[in-house]
Amino acid sequence: MDIDLTKPLDIRILQRILPHRYPFLLVDRVLEVEPGVRIKAIKNVTVNEPHFTGHFPGNPIMPGVLQLEMMAQVAGISLLLCPEYEGRLALLAGIDKARFRRPVVPGDVLVVEVEVTKMRGPMGWIKGTASVEGKVVCEAEIVFALATQDREAAE
Repeated sequence: MDIDLTKPLDIRILQRILPHRYPFLLVDRVLEVEPGVRIKAIKNVTVNEPHFTGHFPGNPIMPGVLQLEMMAQVAGISLLLCPEYEGRLALLAGIDKARFRRPVVPGDVLVVEVEVTKMRGPMGWIKGTASVEGKVVCEAEIVFALATQDREAAE
């Protein structure tokens, strides 16, 4: 993939890397990335997102599971930018030590930072943190399986 990693990655580039689309693409921009090592990205949380209709009427709060999904998507971008994993799918294989520290609401800019801690064959382990205005809102350890496009497990 011919991508300039010295500049932020916008939505057009992210759609070349990830298969996700609206309403499930949860990353707006990548600010910094060292493929397969670390990455920092943002999501602008807006009230017109479909989950806010029912979570919760009159008191919109971003579901924790979507915060974890954003973290997973950000980690996937980092891994899929590595030449050896280009064209694969980063499939969620596990979540450990997930903690939610405070609510995320419309108007927040969610900043996710992910560090790849280990790769073993088609499996990857990451530690991720999501924050708003410098305060941690969510953290977790996530496990990935890198699969071929036909969705079979990669060797």
